[in-house]
Amino acid sequence: MIIIGIAGGSGAGKTTVARTIAERLGSENVDYLSQDWYYKDLSHMTIEEREKANLDHPNAFDTKLLVSHLNLLHQGKPIEVPVYDYGAHTRKKETVHMSPKSVAILEGILVLAIEELRSVLDFKVFVDADPDIRLIRRLERDIKERGSTYDNTIKRYLSTVKPMYDAFIEPSKRHADIIVPRGGDNENATNLLAEMVEHYAGHPSS
Repeated sequence: MIIIGIAGGSGAGKTTVARTIAERLGSENVDYLSQDWYYKDLSHMTIEEREKANLDHPNAFDTKLLVSHLNLLHQGKPIEVPVYDYGAHTRKKETVHMSPKSVAILEGILVLAIEELRSVLDFKVFVDADPDIRLIRRLERDIKERGSTYDNTIKRYLSTVKPMYDAFIEPSKRHADIIVPRGGDNENATNLLAEMVEHYAGHPSS
């Protein structure tokens, strides 16, 4: 198995790049994981405390569990992936069974910023995009998909998202093997990346 890490700011287009590669190789060959699924469970906090939690800091993630899951997949063993409730900021009781395949794609804002994660990655990709584009996409996602409001999304962006991007995400670019400029809209770069993964994984496109 090869493990590909795809990092970048919120709204940069990481998911688009990751899914393009996954679709090209075929679902029978790819395990897709999101770092977001591994947010720490905040059920011990009050709702008010959860709302104020910094979800863009490396400490927000259960990295130990994520690394152990990647290692298990690499060893050919199945895992039980956690399910995170973004509205309640808690981890649900149910899990999703995942069997090992020839390629695992992990995408998330801090995939390259955390040394323990970088150490298990075979390919490291950073998806770059203009800040205004990232902010617009963040607004659309959080309001439409995660039950946030415009005011709360802007407040979180200014208080944690942008400062954490400057402190952790942008500097992690230097660890990337490949940088995809212009985010998920860069079809040429995404296609070239997909072809490289196909070649390395031994799954030529049909």
